Amino acid sequence: MNKEDALLIYTLRLGDNALVLAQRLIELVAHGPELEEEMANANFSLDFLGQARMFYSLAGELEGNGRTEDDFAYMRDEREFCSFLLVEQPNGNFADTIARSVLFEEFYLGQLEALEHCTEPQLAQVAARAVKEIRYHRRHNSTWLVRLGDGTEASHAKAQAAIDRLWRYTGEMFAGDEVDDTLRDEFHGPDLARIEAAWQE
Repeated sequence: MNKEDALLIYTLRLGDNALVLAQRLIELVAHGPELEEEMANANFSLDFLGQARMFYSLAGELEGNGRTEDDFAYMRDEREFCSFLLVEQPNGNFADTIARSVLFEEFYLGQLEALEHCTEPQLAQVAARAVKEIRYHRRHNSTWLVRLGDGTEASHAKAQAAIDRLWRYTGEMFAGDEVDDTLRDEFHGPDLARIEAAWQE
């Protein structure tokens, strides 16, 4: 695989993860445990949607065939999307939503921080904008996960069950393939082994 194709596919993957998680989170409007959390999730959804737009716009430039962010978001068959199974999981209860966010955002933050230093300047610029938002998301959601885990017996049980159920989907984030290898080798992109070590810690 040449490096230009790998860069395009990688950028689309970033956009797909952001778009799907944005759609999942916006489903929670009017269904959150309290108004403040509904507003937080709505804002997080908008953050992810904005990131998806930036990644899709960049993908259109990289591809050079005149496709826009809307083409990538709306005009592809579902099998063409390459989001992680983790972000596709239903919201479930509040603990499920928080656990999914923490498991993904801890990975995503490491990915974005590495991309800030990649040699593709436009991708590095988008990552630098997104990383600030994800740092806040992670802090917010991690605080909630600890709060649920250290709360009542019921909240602890739900949080543990959420982690147990969602854990099976996390391996995909670190499996890697030729696209990931090309990004790392040709563009000084993320090293998945390094990100996984930090994520596991």
